[in-house]
Amino acid sequence: MLPVFQNKSVSLQHNYKTNKRKTMKKKSCIYWGVLVVMLTSCGQKNTEQEVCPIVDVATVMGGGEMVATTFTGKTKSASEVNLAFRVAGQIERVLVKEGDYVRQGQVVAIMDSRDYQVQLAATQAEYEQVKADAERVMALYAEGNTTASNNDKARYGLQQITQKLANHRNQLADTRLRSTINGYVQTKFHESGETVGAGMPVVSVFGDGDTEVEIKISASDFADIEKFTSFGCRFDVTGDEVFPLSVARVSQEANSSQLYTVRLKFAGTIDHKKITPGMTTMVYAERTGNENLGIVYVPSSAVLNTEGNTKVFVYSEDSGHVKARAVTVTSVKRDGTIQIGSGLKPGESIVVSGVHHIQDGQKVRKLEKPASSNVGGLL
Repeated sequence: MLPVFQNKSVSLQHNYKTNKRKTMKKKSCIYWGVLVVMLTSCGQKNTEQEVCPIVDVATVMGGGEMVATTFTGKTKSASEVNLAFRVAGQIERVLVKEGDYVRQGQVVAIMDSRDYQVQLAATQAEYEQVKADAERVMALYAEGNTTASNNDKARYGLQQITQKLANHRNQLADTRLRSTINGYVQTKFHESGETVGAGMPVVSVFGDGDTEVEIKISASDFADIEKFTSFGCRFDVTGDEVFPLSVARVSQEANSSQLYTVRLKFAGTIDHKKITPGMTTMVYAERTGNENLGIVYVPSSAVLNTEGNTKVFVYSEDSGHVKARAVTVTSVKRDGTIQIGSGLKPGESIVVSGVHHIQDGQKVRKLEKPASSNVGGLL
């Protein structure tokens, strides 16, 4: 009986090992099959990406169209003054600090007035004496007891001492520095105890009224200032909101850097708590281009210079291929836009990004722009 059970056990073990080998072989075949499919798929994708690179395409802008440019600007108060004493002396007290609001006529600083008080008192005494003498002479002249020459000397002497007295009274009054506008203290140039000369700024005040934006423009932009059709600015504190601007005034004299100052005023109302003088802003401007229709403008990223040859890649919407074309560069604008004199026509499509990774006649894939409602291209 024992031999029979032993044979069955050996047979079961043999069948189990055989089935296990078949199962492992089947799994191995499936694994290698999947791996081959994945490698083949990856290879096809890589090849497709190599053959059809993705590029950004834009339309060539004609010379008669609008040209956009940007400037760095700074907000300024429409009324800004540096307050200074009209007399020299030692500052006794500065009554305001930076950021304080002041009204027109408010005293912001006081100068030590002792010397001016003494001067006024002496002039007042001199005035009283001259006045008395002059009145006696003029009375004698009225009675015919003195000459006309003596009468004239007395009259002129009285006029002179009267003006001198008025001047010394003004000097004493000028030891109190008053604000000439309503606004906010921007800068304190001197502190109490310092000695200043007449006309030296002590406090800077900017008005609480209109705020303007100041930009610097080149001589070429100054010559074409009439061609600028619109201005706008944006602040970090107000997000993406663009505030329309208009030209308030343009300086007619260049500074040491050969730049001209342009003041722009806000077309609408602004929040003066958020937009204050001294803030930096980005100013966007549009101007009409050159009247010559043979001139076009392209981004600098679209132009490729190899071995002394300047070219761009023209994109065909029908075939999806690019064609290299030689162009002539006439000038480079400050915003990075390049002016093309020949080789392109307005309305043609060119590659503006990825020109270093494509070749003449190559098929490419156009980068699709996300819809305005698809923020960040996430949909």
